[in-house]
Amino acid sequence: MSSTDLLLTFNTGSSTVKIGIFAIDGAEARRIGKGVIDFRAEPLSLGLTKGSQTFEIPLKAEVTEDLHGVIEGTFSRLADHFDMTATRAAGHRVVHGGDRFTRPIALDATAIDAVDALTPLAPLHQPQALRFIRALRHLKPHLAQTASFDTAFHATQDDLVRRFAIPRALHDEGIKRYGFHGLSYKFIAGELRRKAPRPAKVVVAHLGSGASLCALDDGVSRDCSMGFSTLDGIPMATRPGWLDPGVILHLAGQRKQSFEEIEDLLYYRCGLLGVSGISADTRDLLKDGRPQARQAIDLFTLRIAGEIGRMATTLGGLDAIVFTAGIGEHQPEIRAGVARRLSWLGFAIDEKANAANDFTISTPESGIAAHIIATDEEQIIAEEALSLLGSG
Repeated sequence: MSSTDLLLTFNTGSSTVKIGIFAIDGAEARRIGKGVIDFRAEPLSLGLTKGSQTFEIPLKAEVTEDLHGVIEGTFSRLADHFDMTATRAAGHRVVHGGDRFTRPIALDATAIDAVDALTPLAPLHQPQALRFIRALRHLKPHLAQTASFDTAFHATQDDLVRRFAIPRALHDEGIKRYGFHGLSYKFIAGELRRKAPRPAKVVVAHLGSGASLCALDDGVSRDCSMGFSTLDGIPMATRPGWLDPGVILHLAGQRKQSFEEIEDLLYYRCGLLGVSGISADTRDLLKDGRPQARQAIDLFTLRIAGEIGRMATTLGGLDAIVFTAGIGEHQPEIRAGVARRLSWLGFAIDEKANAANDFTISTPESGIAAHIIATDEEQIIAEEALSLLGSG
């Protein structure tokens, strides 16, 4: 492959898609641009970054179920800035690989159907990735496509960690803890080996609108706060995290709420938004002086600190904590709130380093190191796609 060859990545969320544009330099993928489409925005546009330049490019396509117009329009607009004829492959983030896909795969018709068969395990996220995969296959039928799975990184977890206390037959059917945000954790594990190789037992806090924590032992996943679904674990922007199953029984039984009403509640009306009644965004809540805003933030940091303690038990100790993703990387108040709740462990952060979002924010005397590392899921998708192209 020449140095001009391109590789695209598609990181789909429930309402946005992040697009990475990478140059293929031998065995390496080097980012040269990035884009984002927010399907909630009107009119639809492609936000593009190329070097130091940023562009807001209108997309005239209608958002249809098959996304054919959106993909065609996106490629057309990208062609104004990159040689899209040099595109050799596209890598996709797929939320759920189940027990079947524990490593990245090349996508042909059979593989796409197999990924689709896992949709019942991630009914709100899996279809989004599949829409882009199929739309791109329609537009560029001969373009190589790959899938990188969020669950794959956690396949190293012990069976005991992955089990719920439910009948064994249900576990054997696939009702178990899978863990998510695996592409982010894989990137952080690599960065830790490069930047801070000594700590062996690490808890990584991926704090964004979706949020989870992962226990790493020498870079290997041993536990994750998210389990069977992306609803589990700590509170998030609009998702509740841990919730007594009796609440669901109450809503369905006593209040006669429908499946659709409960699903909407759990995914879109709980979490920080539900507790505060004000906003799902921690930035808004930190600025707001009302007690319900403060309570939402306090609940968030309490649950994060509690989950770090639980994961230290899984690991048998704790050497370091890493904060990543939008909140973890950029909001000192949240990090400080977590640190205060863990002071009994001898954990202390340097206020000046924390305010500056430095790499190391713990004090020299702290019994646990603390770092901030910016995550890059698209880089992992690109590297995994390139590894498959090289082996093809």
